[in-house]
Amino acid sequence: MTTDTQAAASVDPYAEAASTAPVHFLYGLNPLAKLAAPAPAMLLLVFVRDLATPAAFLLLAYAVIVVGARFTRRLALILLVAVPLGIAAIGFGFALWTDQSQVADTPVVWQLGGWTMHVGAFAIGLATGLRLGAILALALPAGLTTTGPDLARSLVQQLRVPYRIGYTAIAAFRFVPRFGHELEVIRQAHRVRGAHGGRGPFAAAARWAGYVVPLLAGAIRHAERVALAMDARAFGAHPDRTERHLVRWRVRDTVFVLAFWAASAAVFWSTYPWALALI
Repeated sequence: MTTDTQAAASVDPYAEAASTAPVHFLYGLNPLAKLAAPAPAMLLLVFVRDLATPAAFLLLAYAVIVVGARFTRRLALILLVAVPLGIAAIGFGFALWTDQSQVADTPVVWQLGGWTMHVGAFAIGLATGLRLGAILALALPAGLTTTGPDLARSLVQQLRVPYRIGYTAIAAFRFVPRFGHELEVIRQAHRVRGAHGGRGPFAAAARWAGYVVPLLAGAIRHAERVALAMDARAFGAHPDRTERHLVRWRVRDTVFVLAFWAASAAVFWSTYPWALALI
């Protein structure tokens, strides 16, 4: 297998989940359980305005991910760099956009001419950043430990979504790594032929413009092959299909959902952000 094929396979949504230690329980849960467990908290976090509630859910999500998922370099970058930087950037941005007249009674951080930054504006910005960061973190357990095929199978098997929709969506999503592989092949072919060489923005624009036509042609060919393969297998001819791989809803899925709901209720009960949210 070439390096390009390996790179494409590394992001293949059809790839089977790698075997993990039993402590990494997230990989063995039904995808719908990992979506249903944080859903109420994610919805209610939209309406909170305090600092403690999103911070508690951020810690809860981090704890679930660290315990239940494999700790890789990518996961470390997401948890330790991307999420904190996103929270800081969003918080600072909302602090700048906050109407300073609403927080005029709070201490002043700095003053530039007629523009003043108050502590209350920073608190509002930080609360907004933490809220969005907590919502993102709560979505990470499902996003980092769920494969595309398992999600489609669970939607079809548990939620009775028509398989024509579920498997067609997965076939369309499969185009992403395919496009990445074909783009790399096209770039290598252009380099071999010495096409669109040089440096600078104009040369880069010429190179990318040269990728468009062959990439579209490859996409059309791939779509035709997929359509022919689905027709050859009588896709859509019957109301249901026999599934070789079953994604079952087990007792552990129910336990995980109920435990997460209980933890979410405990967080909301202890912080009780509703009074502040209604201000």
